[in-house]
Amino acid sequence: MSEWEKNIRKTIPYVPGEQPKVKDVIKLNTNENPYPPSPKVLAKNLDMKSLRLYPDPAASLLVNAIAEYHCVKPGQVFVGVGSDDVIAMSFITFFNSEKEILFPDITYSFYDVWAEMLKIPFKRMPVNSDFRIVKEDYICDNGGIIFPNPNAPTGISEGLDFIEEIVKNNTKSVVIIDEAYVDFGGETALPLIEKYDNLLVVRTFSKSRSMAGIRIGYAIGNEKLIKYLSDIKYSFNSYTMNMPSIILGAESLADDEYFKETVKKVVITREWFTDEVKKLGFTVLPSSANFVFMSHEKAPAEDIFKAAREKRIFVRHFSSDRIKNYLRVTIGTDDEMKVFLEFLKEYLNGYALN
Repeated sequence: MSEWEKNIRKTIPYVPGEQPKVKDVIKLNTNENPYPPSPKVLAKNLDMKSLRLYPDPAASLLVNAIAEYHCVKPGQVFVGVGSDDVIAMSFITFFNSEKEILFPDITYSFYDVWAEMLKIPFKRMPVNSDFRIVKEDYICDNGGIIFPNPNAPTGISEGLDFIEEIVKNNTKSVVIIDEAYVDFGGETALPLIEKYDNLLVVRTFSKSRSMAGIRIGYAIGNEKLIKYLSDIKYSFNSYTMNMPSIILGAESLADDEYFKETVKKVVITREWFTDEVKKLGFTVLPSSANFVFMSHEKAPAEDIFKAAREKRIFVRHFSSDRIKNYLRVTIGTDDEMKVFLEFLKEYLNGYALN
């Protein structure tokens, strides 16, 4: 090892879902929305000449639009380059004690990456045999708590009473609820932010608003929490949000009818697909997200994953012991899900014959 390498910060990075380099694929592996952004977003005429200027560091247009949409004050809103950026800033800001932060053992796998990289002590709390978070495990001394609701990759959602039980019993630390998928059937924790000053709720435009490529995430919480978060942002990078994102994000929020329409379409397809694959012998966890987590009674998940990939159908498979026999399948259009369903029927028929 070179001398200079001894001082390098080393970590095992987060591995995102595969982005295929070929065309004509059915992409059900990264939880993107199968429908385009709002027509208002697509029709917005951007002044490209203005890109020579720095964007508004406060992203006021977008912050005000988010605040108005959720009926909160602008001072209660923080925006970032996707929810990953917002959560990373939150780890730096709020998880700064010598106590362990807590999150589920089966959850968004970026959490332990951030904790390792930032040298934050952490503990993975096991979900139960039904893959549900055990709230009693989080009622203890800790340096902070974070988990998605609905959880990922399971899609399982917990109710508001469940969330409040955790928040009210952890007033000495910050509790972050990652609501990346909440619009597809979960119950938001936003009603609790006026009651608890230690609660931060994180959202994204990537899933339900069909804007994964533009990178917009935000957090809502007590004004004091947001001020601390903003102080870290301005100490790190003042211009995190680019001008097109600010403008197009605000346009998306102005089209609530389209937003609700596309979310409803995804939910209807999710429920239909769930019913169909259960007929094929799959166990499907109850999902409140834009994906399903499913396991076949006989056919190994990894084999299905590889066979689907050969047919240019991309789904997600995880190698962790407890979930290695599950596939996470993003809900696409009706046509895409029908193609995948036909593949599953053919594959399982062949599997049975062998």
